[in-house]
Amino acid sequence: MKWMRFRIRTNEESEDIIISALSEIGLEGAQIEDKVPLTAAEKEQMFSDDTTETAEDDGIAYLNFFAEIDDKGILTIPAEEAQLQKTPDEMKTAIRQQLDELKNYSDIGDGTISVDVTEDIDWINNWKQYFHKFYIDDVLVIPSWEKMDEADLKKADKVLHIDPGTAFGTGMHETTQLCIRQLRKYVTPDTQLLDVGTGSGVLSILALMFGAAHAAGTDLDPCTIPAVHENLEANGIPEENFELIIGNIIDDPKVQEQVGYEKYDIAVANILPVVLLPLTPLIPQYLKKGGIYITSGIIAEKEEVIKKAHEDAGFEVLEIHHQGEWVSITSRKN
Repeated sequence: MKWMRFRIRTNEESEDIIISALSEIGLEGAQIEDKVPLTAAEKEQMFSDDTTETAEDDGIAYLNFFAEIDDKGILTIPAEEAQLQKTPDEMKTAIRQQLDELKNYSDIGDGTISVDVTEDIDWINNWKQYFHKFYIDDVLVIPSWEKMDEADLKKADKVLHIDPGTAFGTGMHETTQLCIRQLRKYVTPDTQLLDVGTGSGVLSILALMFGAAHAAGTDLDPCTIPAVHENLEANGIPEENFELIIGNIIDDPKVQEQVGYEKYDIAVANILPVVLLPLTPLIPQYLKKGGIYITSGIIAEKEEVIKKAHEDAGFEVLEIHHQGEWVSITSRKN
C-alpha cells in the first residue's frame, strides 16, 4: 500500500483550523511537525519521559495529510462517500481552495503545498500509539486498547470509552473541553440537546451521561454514522437516546425539518467561526424560550465577532471562557 502525502507549510496558530477545514474534503489524521516543546502534562498523557531539548521554536509548522494511492494514480478518500476517488491534482486543488478561504479571515502563513509518495506505512492506525487515556476534570476518556487502573477507579466520576479513528474528535482538544464543562453546568434530567457538527458524538454522549433526556446530532459526513454507533455501544447508551441526522442544518430545509423547531433546551456547536457565523442566526428557531446556546472552536481573535453574532441573533451572552488560544461563548434565548 502506497500513500500520497500532502504537506502544508503554515504556522503553529493555524494547525487546528487547517486540520478542521481539510477534514471537510476527506483528509484526516494529520501528522504535525513543529518545534513547540511538550508540556509536562502532554508528556504524561503520552507516557513519555523524553527530556531531549528541541530546536528553538520558530513558529513554523508543517501539516502532513495522507491518502492511499493505487497503481493507476487514483486516491482513495474514505471520509466522504461522495468523494471516494480523486486524482492528486484534484485533491491539491481542493486543498488550495480550502486554504484560500481560510486566508480570508486568518493568517495561515505560507500555505504552500508539496506532494510526494511515501513508503508503505500504516498511517491509518499509527496514531494509536499517541492516544492514551486522559482526564477532563473528573471525566476519564479512555480508548479500548487501554485499561483502567486502581487510581482511575478512585478518581473518575464518569468514564467515556471512545475509539475515534482518524476522522473524529477525542475530547482532548481545548475547544471540546470548553464545551464539556459548559454542558455539565447546564444539563438537567429534562434536557433535549442539539449537537451541531457531532463528529464522534463525544459531546452528546457525555451530555447523556450527565443526565440529559435525549440528544440529536447533525453532521455533514456519513462516516459519522458508524463512529457514533460504536461509541454509543461502547458507553452503554441506548440508540433511541440519540438521533443522528446527516446533512447541512444551515441550508437544507429537509434537515431543518427533521431537527425540529423550538424543541431543544441546549444547542452546542464546536465549529470554526466561518461556520458559526451563518449558523448562529438560525439557532433560536430550534431552541425553547430560555434555551442555552454553547459555542466553541473560536480562535481568540474572533471572540468579538462571534459574541456579536450571538447578540445580533437575539441571545443574551452569559459566559465567555478561555482555554489556551480558544474561546467558548455561552448565551441564552430570551
